[in-house]
Amino acid sequence: MKRHFLPVGKLAFGAIALLTSGQLAFAQYTPVQPYKGKIGKTLSETNQSWAEKKKAPAGAPNVVWILLDDVGYGAISTFGGLINTPTLDSLANNGLRYTNFHTTAICAPTRAALLTGRNAHSAHMGLFPETAIGTPGYDAQMPFEKATAAEILKENGYNTFALGKWHITPLADLTPAGPFNRWPTGRGFEQFYGFPSRGSIDQWHPELWEGIHRQKDDQSGKHFNELIANRAIDYVSGQKAGNPDKPFFLYIATGAGHAPHQVAKEWSDKYKGKFDGGWDEYREKVIANQIKLGVIPKNAKLPPRNVGVKEWASLPADEKKLYARFMETYAGFLEYTDYEIGRVIRHLKESGQLENTLIFVSVGDNGASKEGTFVGTVNNYGAGISEEQRLKKNLENIDLIGSEYSKVNYPLGWAAATNVPFRQWKQDANSEGGTHNPLIVFYPKGIKEKGGIRNQYGHVIDILPTTLELIGAKAPESVNGYKQDAIEGTSLAYSLNDAAAKDRHTQQYYEIHGSRAIYKDGWKAGALHVKGQPFEDDKWQLYNLKEDFNEITDLTEQQPAKLKELRALFDSEANKYNVYPLKDGTQGYTLQTAYKDLDRIVLRPGQSTIVDVAGPFANKRSFSLVADVDLPGVETEGVLLSRGGFEGGLSFFVQNRKLNFVYAVGDGTKYAVTSESATLPSGRVQLRADVVYDEQGAGQITLFANNDKVGESKLEKTTGYVCLHEGVNVGYDDLTPVADSYKVPFAFSGKINQVTIDFRPAQQSLK
Repeated sequence: MKRHFLPVGKLAFGAIALLTSGQLAFAQYTPVQPYKGKIGKTLSETNQSWAEKKKAPAGAPNVVWILLDDVGYGAISTFGGLINTPTLDSLANNGLRYTNFHTTAICAPTRAALLTGRNAHSAHMGLFPETAIGTPGYDAQMPFEKATAAEILKENGYNTFALGKWHITPLADLTPAGPFNRWPTGRGFEQFYGFPSRGSIDQWHPELWEGIHRQKDDQSGKHFNELIANRAIDYVSGQKAGNPDKPFFLYIATGAGHAPHQVAKEWSDKYKGKFDGGWDEYREKVIANQIKLGVIPKNAKLPPRNVGVKEWASLPADEKKLYARFMETYAGFLEYTDYEIGRVIRHLKESGQLENTLIFVSVGDNGASKEGTFVGTVNNYGAGISEEQRLKKNLENIDLIGSEYSKVNYPLGWAAATNVPFRQWKQDANSEGGTHNPLIVFYPKGIKEKGGIRNQYGHVIDILPTTLELIGAKAPESVNGYKQDAIEGTSLAYSLNDAAAKDRHTQQYYEIHGSRAIYKDGWKAGALHVKGQPFEDDKWQLYNLKEDFNEITDLTEQQPAKLKELRALFDSEANKYNVYPLKDGTQGYTLQTAYKDLDRIVLRPGQSTIVDVAGPFANKRSFSLVADVDLPGVETEGVLLSRGGFEGGLSFFVQNRKLNFVYAVGDGTKYAVTSESATLPSGRVQLRADVVYDEQGAGQITLFANNDKVGESKLEKTTGYVCLHEGVNVGYDDLTPVADSYKVPFAFSGKINQVTIDFRPAQQSLK
């Protein structure tokens, strides 16, 4: 890994400071200012001088960025959808709707592009930290030469706060040892509250961090939306109490509407019966609303259903009931998210700050999700299940939808419907359905027209330069000692008060998992990549978006020269911005965790949770757990080590004076092994579990006490690559139980000296 070192002369004292919250923050590396006073031999002979503090200009506006997750263009009422979003409606009706705004088609690249103002591959985040490979476009090492909005605004005298989803820290850095310079507080945010890893969170049982520390005091049954809204209000209130004249930058990245779709019944019940007409009726209603609102052209036509989506009228009654329930939950989830955003906005208004606040809302980091299958999913039923089996299980579990013990994602019919007027969906970087999202801009001091429509072409990399221009801030030539690369986005400020202004962002490339596109002056060429197919065999299509807003008519045969020109331009841009090599995941990924090459890991009680996707079990290997413990009496019990929760994982624990190991596959299957001897020995004891996988994907668990075998069991099936919402903990089970025989936290009541994870059994194989 490339390491960066600062010249010693550029380091000011206190480069690393401990904040009152206890989090470790990386302060700006600022050269010591020349002393302007005069030192005398006594204080009376001395003219004191204080170093000047960075200050924003008097009256500089606050900045709020809000990023929703997995929301299509036709979901919310603000853009013609049937899901009520009164807060976003109000912001748009008192600000502007940008109708031609784009994201990258998937979450982590959009976040990196948004925060840096640079293209995703240029920011080394061409896909996810989980899929990182050793090339500049995909190694997930966001360069310090490409400062984030937080780093830039901090340099311009702002306080900086981030809440919610992050998902752009390299896996190897997501350990209790860091390094922390690519965590939110290492990239310019003075406060962070949310989850630093993976793409989703359990809304009812969120695993949360504040700064770099795992928080365990908020597991109170409150929804994640409420928790981040509460903390946003706390941050802003505290900041204004401490320095009322200083502006703030508040970045709120909700987990909504990414799966799992979870919300209190009172919100989903508001939509009871409202989607009984199905996704075909929804599409017809929404495109009519969008034309009426003016957020799509008057001549826009409804595209055919996406391939594989069935006609609603052809479905049996039980499927209609199931699918309507999925959509009721998703709608309630989004309306509730709008409500919690509204609490933050109301706080700004009631505290007199809203009129001097610049707000951007990107309604989605990509199009609607295509990850829910054609029948949806209530829970994780395993990778090998057929659609027919999944449907049967969904029907059996219909009343779990939205609850705390569900992992819901809606069926593809609703994803396509909430993407109206576009075809395709999330991940499809070739299609407007993957990349075209609503943008709302609210700025009372800077926008003359209330409720206006803006059709200028924009991209997520444009929000940072737009913000800087509107608040009168400069992008520094150097941040933290790193000379800065140019910002690649184009400010949209020119269009705020000129609806007829000519587009300034005229060229943009896209690529996700090999699907790719290039836009130039209203023309767009794109290729949907078929996974596993040679990239040269991908079929390109050509559209004139000035006349064909939602890509209905392919002009490939009529305009071969234009297609050739655009394909050459894509190649040029791909070389410029680190897009190559193209990859589609068929080659597989080794998760680049800090533990992937270690044979032995020693954990001790009291240490922080280890993020699962970055943890020791993320790359599947056979292992032994060896717990060095004191068992002082017959009542001693509890968890020695746990990973995951009800959705899957493992738990190694003592209960009823017996040693236990539960291996939860994640589809509801749990393998439980209990020691066969009457009781475990007293005093200091070594307890061990060997978990050995065979080449066919099955395995075996063997339990030992002081090297004596006390139990064993076959594993008929095991998990492959999994990324759990609950990480690895020593001495307790966290949030939700892996095993059915106890309630969390089931903390160990004896003494754990250490638990060792030994991967040397990986050299073994079952005969």
